[in-house]
Amino acid sequence: MIDYDAILFDNDGVLVEPPTDENLVDAAESAFRAVGVENPDATHVDEVVRGVTSDSLRDVCSVYDVDPAEFWHARDRHASDAQLAEFREGGRARYDDVAAIEDLAHDLGIVSSNQHRTVEFVIKFCEFEDLFDTYYGRGMGVEDLHRKKPDPYFLERALDDLAAESALFVGDSESDVVAAHRAGLDSAFVRRPHCVDTSLSTEPDYEVDDLYDVAKIAN
Repeated sequence: MIDYDAILFDNDGVLVEPPTDENLVDAAESAFRAVGVENPDATHVDEVVRGVTSDSLRDVCSVYDVDPAEFWHARDRHASDAQLAEFREGGRARYDDVAAIEDLAHDLGIVSSNQHRTVEFVIKFCEFEDLFDTYYGRGMGVEDLHRKKPDPYFLERALDDLAAESALFVGDSESDVVAAHRAGLDSAFVRRPHCVDTSLSTEPDYEVDDLYDVAKIAN
């Protein structure tokens, strides 16, 4: 068993329930309207909901002759507001098995590809302040798009914060697994209900059912 200095976690789908596709689509449509596009193509809406890259954003915005930076700020603001509302209205919550990691002696951190603003809200709303020693989401500008996982940028910043030489990163997507390996970390893939049928082309170091299994690995 490896004695890790720290354990890092993705947020959405690992510590808290993931946002609903319906809410994110509604937020994306609102963002289009905010920049003057009343009837965007459904394919373009889908393209800016998940897995957005600088290139795909530029391509979509060129169709409607809108500024990518202006649109992306609107998109992220509406997406973040929609997620905060989900928590406040009871549509999302922390997973019960977060209790499994509350007594771990390790330094703990969060690294998310979601907006840092949204992660900050989750930290307070879910009462994570005393549990996690550092946390990162990305900025709401186009300049941070390339820093989303699988880029290891924010993982490496979290490791520096914790002065950790060895760490485990727990995620629920292939990009989490790839980011962990690029940062030189071990990876644990959590097969929550929303990703139980996900096929991975990159092998994680561990596959687990929940955070109780993560606690067993750590101990």
